[in-house]
Amino acid sequence: MLETGTKAPEFKLLNQEGKEVSLADYKGKKVILYFYSKDNTAGCTKQACSFAELYPDFREKNAEVIGISKDTVESHRKFAEKYGLPFTILADPERIAIEAYDVWKEKNMYGKKVMGVVRTTYLIDEDGIIEKAFTKVKAADNAKQMAAEV
Repeated sequence: MLETGTKAPEFKLLNQEGKEVSLADYKGKKVILYFYSKDNTAGCTKQACSFAELYPDFREKNAEVIGISKDTVESHRKFAEKYGLPFTILADPERIAIEAYDVWKEKNMYGKKVMGVVRTTYLIDEDGIIEKAFTKVKAADNAKQMAAEV
């Protein structure tokens, strides 16, 4: 996990509409940057829907929500449409941001050690500095937790 008070790594990735998005696009706004494992899985869907539900509150506080996973643009498009997600989801199949933000880790799945994304959320301030970092977050509670932090 990256340290608070440090500059958030820049990235340029494609969103669910195939448009390039960078962290610099959000200068002047707070960014809730959350990393998740996979579209359409139980926990990740709960997490995304919770962020969607609270999205108007984040916008009122001049904050944007961005989700990142290894899934493809097409997978993200279907996921966003299926659940009416109003925020940006970025495709990172090459793990550019995933590795830059230190969320690609060894995990235990069904007794086997595998590499994967550890559910992590960063709060980045208006100047691109990591204000807070949360690792191993609970999917269902993450949006409410972040609403209290913004």
